[in-house]
Amino acid sequence: MCEVKREVLTLEPQRSVEKWTLRSQSVSVEIISLGAVITSIKTLDRNGHTADIVLGFDDLGSYLTNPRYFGAVVGRVANRIAKGQFVIEGKVYKLAINNGPNALHGGLKGFDKYVWTCEAVDNGVRLSHTSADGDEGYPGNLKVSVTYTLEENILTVQYFAQTDQTTPVNLTNHSYFNLAGQGTPDIYDHEVTISAEAYLPVDDTMIPTGEIRPVENSLFDLRKPVLLGPRLKELPGPGFDHNFCLWVPGQPKLERKCARVVHPGTGRVLEVSTTQPGVQFYTSNFLDGSLGGKGGTSYPKHSAFCLETQNWPDAVNQPQFPEALLRPGEEYMHTTRFTFSVA
Repeated sequence: MCEVKREVLTLEPQRSVEKWTLRSQSVSVEIISLGAVITSIKTLDRNGHTADIVLGFDDLGSYLTNPRYFGAVVGRVANRIAKGQFVIEGKVYKLAINNGPNALHGGLKGFDKYVWTCEAVDNGVRLSHTSADGDEGYPGNLKVSVTYTLEENILTVQYFAQTDQTTPVNLTNHSYFNLAGQGTPDIYDHEVTISAEAYLPVDDTMIPTGEIRPVENSLFDLRKPVLLGPRLKELPGPGFDHNFCLWVPGQPKLERKCARVVHPGTGRVLEVSTTQPGVQFYTSNFLDGSLGGKGGTSYPKHSAFCLETQNWPDAVNQPQFPEALLRPGEEYMHTTRFTFSVA
């Protein structure tokens, strides 16, 4: 059984935001209607002590800008689209360029910048948003909902969308985790497992090259637990920011366990399962300590990790990748579950 509580907070004059708290015996989750952001996840360690394990801000106003997308639902298309353009039925659509030469996370005003409509559901809350035809350059009126439910130690996130014109859609949640507790300076003592046989190499602008490369005999082989600190030292570049392939086109869309992260010091464990074909494993390479976090902390490089369950990056431009387009009459539906426990 989960306790569900709603509050109304003042964001600025004439503008309010809803805050929803979901609480079970072992986990509490806080969500705001701005960006459908998860602002807090509190879990127990092996000694029964509670800590908040996601990065974020103490003040509501910081979520208006939220340049690193802490806890937000990102869309209409999460991750990168090469050169900020794509073609549907012979028509070229151009998007804002906001990440090097590419489009990232829905554009200049993505779904993370809107106040969503909320309604209570059993054990949780459903947040809804309508993205108008032409919004950030995307075609079609898109109706989206994200439902968060908490049952005991499992947070379930269900994504749903419908459109009246063919459009790319790729939704995810961009929570940054540190199982030692947010504000801990790094994640080097975390052990990570990702159940993927392949990953997507990227070019120097972080766009997949098109190759689907086996992880075997590489630094991307995370099929058995890997301690992050030593692996990040070995890895060329600033860290992980790569899509791991959970299933390939032609395979059934089933919910699969995709990742497990353990923090030996506290015993906290996070397990992730999803129906999505990929998970973007990101080790907060672009945090630099400049953002003031909760409780007066700062968040330096490698102070958190993200497991963004989603379609493969730039899938709208790469026909060998899983289908990126949603058509009128179809339903976009995906589920991701985060299970919190102690080892």
